Amino acid sequence: MRLKLVPQSTSFDFFSRWKLWLGISALMMIVAFTSFLLQGLNYGIDFRGGTTIRTQSAQEIDVGSYRDAMAPLELGDISITEVFDPTFGPDENVAMILIQAQDDSEAVTAATIAAVEEALALAAPDIQFLSVESVGPTVSGELIQTAVIAVALAIGAVLVYIWLRFEWQFALGAVAALVHDVILTIGIFSELQIRFDLPIIAALLTIVGYSLNDTVVVFDRVRENLRKYKKKDLKEVLNISINETLSRTVMTSVTTLLALISLYVLGGDVIRGFVFAMIWGVIVGTYSSVFVASTILLWLGVKRDWSKPSNTSGNQFANVDA
Repeated sequence: MRLKLVPQSTSFDFFSRWKLWLGISALMMIVAFTSFLLQGLNYGIDFRGGTTIRTQSAQEIDVGSYRDAMAPLELGDISITEVFDPTFGPDENVAMILIQAQDDSEAVTAATIAAVEEALALAAPDIQFLSVESVGPTVSGELIQTAVIAVALAIGAVLVYIWLRFEWQFALGAVAALVHDVILTIGIFSELQIRFDLPIIAALLTIVGYSLNDTVVVFDRVRENLRKYKKKDLKEVLNISINETLSRTVMTSVTTLLALISLYVLGGDVIRGFVFAMIWGVIVGTYSSVFVASTILLWLGVKRDWSKPSNTSGNQFANVDA
């Protein structure tokens, strides 16, 4: 017997309270935007700048022991990653240690670096310090600019893709949902002051892809049903389409969340921010695919066939109960 989280056949009316759903989304976006303006983001080393120390040891690298050794120094955000290279020998275990800039200075002081080296020598007596480099605010500013461009280009590419595959009304609905997801994800990081670094940008781009996939599944069924039910109004066709894909949408989201929650609990501090962004993104992405993208599509109206333009317009909500 197959597990079904949602019955195969449902008949929910997703547009009976469309004003409420859009109102909730608008309120959450306003809160997110306000938090971003007032608090900003808690930028990590990638965006704030800091100092990178490259180490080498014959012992296997234990990230936990390295982190414990430096904990008494109270240096704030520290990132430790092991460097893998096929050219390294068995006694060449290389690590990169990133320490955030202290007190708005561009680089960590020489005294702090000496204290870090002394602490790490306790964790790995044969450790060698190959290089010490600083990441200044100029590089960090370029990373922020590049990250913004990456997200904007991804959303722009989605707009063109949906426009070519469906119609421009579908494209605007999908992009509205994606912008909604990105703003709410950035907002939750601002409100909770969770560290925001380059892996979170990767999470944002992944969320865009995940939400788009959900939206395209619904829109594909809408296009099929527009041809199938030529005499039904658009609201009814949208409801039928969402109900037909609801089981698949819920099952996909729940199974994805199970994997992400496991990673969040067991994966450790290094990937916790990335996984949190993904969990939040899956939730809001599923919500926006059903309640934001489809509502925008209903408001704009679409062709009832693909050969002549439709007279449907913003009055689609005329018979929808608030």
